[in-house]
Amino acid sequence: MEQKKSLIRSYQNMDEDCKKASRIFAGQKVQACGFHCIKIKELGVTLNDEIILEHINLHIHCGRMISIIGKNGAGKSTLIKAILGEIPHTGKIEFRDIRQGINSHLRIGYVPQNLNIEKNSPTSVYDLFASFISRVPVFLLRKKSIEEKIQKQLAMFQAQDLIDKRVCDLSGGQLQRVLLSMAIYPLPNLLLLDEPVSGIDKKGMDSFYETIHSLKCKYDLSVFMVSHDLEYVRKYSDYVVLLDKTIVKQGLPEEIFQSKEYKTMFG
Repeated sequence: MEQKKSLIRSYQNMDEDCKKASRIFAGQKVQACGFHCIKIKELGVTLNDEIILEHINLHIHCGRMISIIGKNGAGKSTLIKAILGEIPHTGKIEFRDIRQGINSHLRIGYVPQNLNIEKNSPTSVYDLFASFISRVPVFLLRKKSIEEKIQKQLAMFQAQDLIDKRVCDLSGGQLQRVLLSMAIYPLPNLLLLDEPVSGIDKKGMDSFYETIHSLKCKYDLSVFMVSHDLEYVRKYSDYVVLLDKTIVKQGLPEEIFQSKEYKTMFG
């Protein structure tokens, strides 16, 4: 009974723990900020005898946002695809449930850089979301319970009014909110974001990063993001990885942005 009370208190204090927990330094032993831990061990990708990624080793704690930066061709999107299991890779990806001390199934949410929707396609936000959460054909799904579920999920990102809009008519910011609401249903352990604010104005970017910051703290969520928005990376990331087919350097944002490796890569 006492253990159960302690666990409840841990959940209640999760937001505060997220803010107070120690930063992660490469190669140092750190205390996890919550209950889950993801380890990437010696991940590598070779395509057509060309090495795309090699010796990728990362320790991802819950309640943290890790940003991957690097020049075009560095392998950033390939790393996302490897984690998703879309391309073959060597090495291991482990997810550990710290409460039970066992390896568990890793639930992943994903927001792509863009979504290819044909112009004038009749597919609505409801159609897109309903097909995502059910195996039943969309035309059989207009049930009140399903619609309420989708509305509730969209409302988390102020997107509930978009439910009947055609996806092809959405602005970049609107589509981003819809995709984000889908990515965290059901709530994942790891949220992958591949250039999620491409083509969105500054106001939309500010809103997006504030939303992600709130999500990671409220739900103790691990966020793994590829981004070229370096000032936002510096402001919102807990940890930054400088990638060029392998990890060139990793550490706290200021440590990376002041490093000789960063200056050599970006000038």
